Order: sequence, then C-alpha cells, then structure tokens
Amino acid sequence: MGHRSAELRSLALHRAVAARLTPALLQEALARLAWAEHAGTTHPRYLAAWRALLAEPVAVVAAALVRDDEHMRALRQTTPFVGVLSPQERWRGLA
Repeated sequence: MGHRSAELRSLALHRAVAARLTPALLQEALARLAWAEHAGTTHPRYLAAWRALLAEPVAVVAAALVRDDEHMRALRQTTPFVGVLSPQERWRGLA
C-alpha cells in the first residue's frame, strides 16, 4: 500500500469518528494526548496542534477531521482517537 492509500484509509476512519464526535469523545482524546505526552510517544508539536484543535467546538473538530489538507494528514498520523471505533466500525469505514 502506498503512502497516499494509507492517508485515504486514515481519512475514511476519521470520517467515521467525525460522524459520532461528542464532547465526551473530545475529553477522551485529550486524556490520550496526556498519556502520549507522559509516555513520550508523540512529538510536542503534534500534541500542541491536537490540543489546540480539541479546544474548539465539536462541529469545528469534526470538520477538521475530514479535511484532506497537509496539516490534517500530518495530524491524523498521530491521532488521539485510537480505540474510538470498534473493529466492525473500522471495517465499515474502510469498505
């Protein structure tokens, strides 16, 4: 699979996340960012960008998750929404 194919798969999965985004899911994502910061698994630049985005209203975050621009393609590579979708939802999102 090429790099663009991986980006399109990530975009499809984030469309599924955006469709069910709630304030509670934003809080879960913020908690994952805190864990990633503590564990040192994510570059501080991406942590800061995600925190800034997640501080926005749900509608703004949902719209950003499905943007296919360079900034969001980079952010989706370090997504704090891991585990939000069930395996079945992941397969549906990729179908």
